Amino acid sequence: MKYIDVITKKYDHYLLGGVVLLCVIGTVMLFSASNSISLDQSQRATATIYLQAHLKRLLIGIFFMFTVMIFDYRNLKNISKYLLIGSIALLLATKISYWIQGNNSPARWLYIGGFSIQTSDIARLSIIIYIATFIDQYREKIKDFYNGFAILICILAITMGLIVIQPDFSSAAMIGLIGFMMLFIGGAKISHLTATGAVSLLVLVPIMLMKPYRLQRVLTFFYGESAGIQESYQIKQSLISLGNGGFLGLGLGNSLGKNLFLPTPHTDFIFAIIGEELGLLGTVFILSAFVFIFQRGIKIAKESTDTFGILLAIGISFNFILYGFINAAVVTGVVPTTGLPMPFISYGGSGLLINLVSMGILLNISQAKRSLVHKSGWSPRVYG
Repeated sequence: MKYIDVITKKYDHYLLGGVVLLCVIGTVMLFSASNSISLDQSQRATATIYLQAHLKRLLIGIFFMFTVMIFDYRNLKNISKYLLIGSIALLLATKISYWIQGNNSPARWLYIGGFSIQTSDIARLSIIIYIATFIDQYREKIKDFYNGFAILICILAITMGLIVIQPDFSSAAMIGLIGFMMLFIGGAKISHLTATGAVSLLVLVPIMLMKPYRLQRVLTFFYGESAGIQESYQIKQSLISLGNGGFLGLGLGNSLGKNLFLPTPHTDFIFAIIGEELGLLGTVFILSAFVFIFQRGIKIAKESTDTFGILLAIGISFNFILYGFINAAVVTGVVPTTGLPMPFISYGGSGLLINLVSMGILLNISQAKRSLVHKSGWSPRVYG
């Protein structure tokens, strides 16, 4: 199959503007949310410990985003298998390294020299790329349970299993949801998805409840303080911060919750600080920005005539909004605590880098329309 070369390099400026806007807001709010912790950890020497680290990671991420924009995203099909194998190897290496060291803490970060990477973030993007590649190359087999559908389910199960044993159940569940969405859009049979989903719930729910801390999170969600004062403290402080903000907020930098009342205000619960300082208006604006970026991603998918580009754009877009809204749902007490960060807003290196690379791929897909001759009359379910 021969593709037409890209004639115009006209990327989606609105998408890029939305990404830049969220990065700027995230940097400002990160500094505001982390300055008290920085002062406490540095014995009042500096308030910018986390800000400095974030800016370094942001610059690296932006460099990679624009680098990815230069290269044709279709080349990812040629390395998708190696990306998947590499990400699985990294997940194994992460767990094995902790075993060798006798370290019983969660094995989520792989330390290489002076750097650390959260290997589940790499696995998430690798899975999206691989599923898009598989469906593009074997789209006639996706409705065949044994020769198509089951292969992708096994790959998802292996990846999720390696993340669950870290343990990081929330990230594994997100990868599963993203994978199912891509299979649905890719044309997998509803009966196959339904049956696999039912079996997955029968397996994952007991696994989720096996760890005492995960069970406690569920109990706290349903029963509040009666399930344990200590366990409900974080969500209680989060709701207090959101309540303090009211409609317009207390003003930038004026949060009370970040002054060592709310644990990890700069990571998983930074949305509560946004609500306290910028009010309901600020939180709605942030969520609207997520919806806007998601809408641009879906628009890019709809305008693409490249099967691989369609599925890749949908996978990246769904991943982005899923993380953003679940984080907001946790902070507002709508769902149990998960530990998932808010893209471009929460503090974290690997997640920030992977999200920026993902946006670079999405921007690359938007640069020009490409032609594709569909085999067997296949079309993604998104077009009905």
